[in-house]
Amino acid sequence: MTPTIVSCVDVGRTYGYGPTALVALHSTTCDVVDGSRIALVGPSGSGKSTLLHLMAGLDHPTVGTVDWPAIGPIEALRPGPVGVVFQRPSLLAPLDVGENVAVPLLLAGVDPTTAHDAAVEALAQVGLADLVDKLPEELSGGQAQRVAVARALVGRPRLILADEPTGQLDHESAAAVIDALVGAAEHSGAALVVATHDPAVADRLDERWPLRDGALHAAVAIPTRPTHDAPPSVPASLEPTP
Repeated sequence: MTPTIVSCVDVGRTYGYGPTALVALHSTTCDVVDGSRIALVGPSGSGKSTLLHLMAGLDHPTVGTVDWPAIGPIEALRPGPVGVVFQRPSLLAPLDVGENVAVPLLLAGVDPTTAHDAAVEALAQVGLADLVDKLPEELSGGQAQRVAVARALVGRPRLILADEPTGQLDHESAAAVIDALVGAAEHSGAALVVATHDPAVADRLDERWPLRDGALHAAVAIPTRPTHDAPPSVPASLEPTP
């Protein structure tokens, strides 16, 4: 049986209380299994980021439970097992590229030499090992986002979560970032979940999970070639939300 990396059971998230409460995510049940390549798709405000942050353990559900059966308790998620890439610039300006990538390991108490070597290896995976001594201000937007991908990879994660990682990039830079994410997931064997509103990004992944108005709808597999003979499949790991 394929290991389940993250499991959400009747998970929902509401911000605020009373008449001003905002339901960001309605009750949702879904599993991400080892080796998954999933696009969370939908417009802004549909709940993509909320679900991704719950999967990452960066936020707590108002109702329901999130578990990581193949990893352990929430305290075990970082650094290492779960890597996260954000939409907005997240590099630390005073640190060079290598130091930025090494930060998660350094915070975990890994010695600087080992952390640096791991950072160079992660940068090599995204094709940027030659920028290890550069400062963030010397990078293009696409390069900076690929460095953020390398930082998510440095702990050799079982799960990579990317929240609109191409949202502020031009087409060419966005393609390079997605190449880096997909290539890194293939290299490490990690599951990959990308929140996006860009169909070109979603088409690079194997499954599409649509969200609308905070509700997760039936997922479809994205075929590797056009077909008109069979309807799209619905993975058994996802329970559609009414």
